[in-house]
Amino acid sequence: MRKYIIKRLVNLIPVLLALTFLVFLLMSLTPGDPALLRLTAAGTPVTDELLQATREEMGLNQPFITRYLQWLGNIVTRLDFGISYADDMPIFPKLMKALRNTLMLAAASTIFSCAIAIPLGIITAIKRDTAVDNIVRVFTFTGNAMPNFLIALLLMYLFCIKVKLFPVIAKGSIKGLFLPTLALSIPMISRFARQTRADVINQLGEEYVIGMHARGVKENTILYRNVLHNAMGSIFTIISLQIRTLIGGSVVTEVIFRWPGVGSLIMDSLKVRDYPVVQGAVLILATLQILVNLVTDLSYSLIDKRIQLD
Repeated sequence: MRKYIIKRLVNLIPVLLALTFLVFLLMSLTPGDPALLRLTAAGTPVTDELLQATREEMGLNQPFITRYLQWLGNIVTRLDFGISYADDMPIFPKLMKALRNTLMLAAASTIFSCAIAIPLGIITAIKRDTAVDNIVRVFTFTGNAMPNFLIALLLMYLFCIKVKLFPVIAKGSIKGLFLPTLALSIPMISRFARQTRADVINQLGEEYVIGMHARGVKENTILYRNVLHNAMGSIFTIISLQIRTLIGGSVVTEVIFRWPGVGSLIMDSLKVRDYPVVQGAVLILATLQILVNLVTDLSYSLIDKRIQLD
């Protein structure tokens, strides 16, 4: 397993290098002059001399490849992502604060979803085609079909405006965490419950289950020690896919609730052409995505000993 991990980490290097170059190139080709935007936002009268001096100060007059190599070299050697164009503050602390909030939201949503969805999927599989199963299937189908932004807006209207239980702006607080977590969890619960139900039903029809029933093995032992264990591979796959989606795809929810995560940071930075912040955020999110993939592959070998990592 150690050799496999080292091999995957080594393979990670060219992927990240290609990603950094692509992101840096796209940000450089984006219309708009960050120097002009900075001067305009500060209310400073813009002259050609002042604009050129500001561009020189921000390093925008240097050739593309020079700026890219300096940026990449600072990250590799010192974890220095540069200075924000918007407020002249170091970018790395900004990214770490936003990343902490995004990971907090992703962890809360995943834990909450699994705690509800997996037991619900098991119950509906056992009570297949009963009234309970049909009701849960309707709710999970509806929850899976609704987009996140609509769920977020409905929750905000109900709990923030009508009932006034939660703040409209989350502000990174524990109380403010509840509604973004719920908005992300509703579709996840639907997907997890449907997947768990399908996998458990599939396992209950296997011959080993029939044989264990014939030998008089207790129902709970069959269900929790054998059926659920064998179904866990597929369930874990969809959970890992959702975690990757949450890390990089919860932008809409973060923006609606003003949760100070990486998604909100990227959107705010794009508005003011703060390209170094966007570049650093994309690089960190991409690295996390790849690391989640690695952890997922390693987990498969722990769940099923028959899986060999090459």
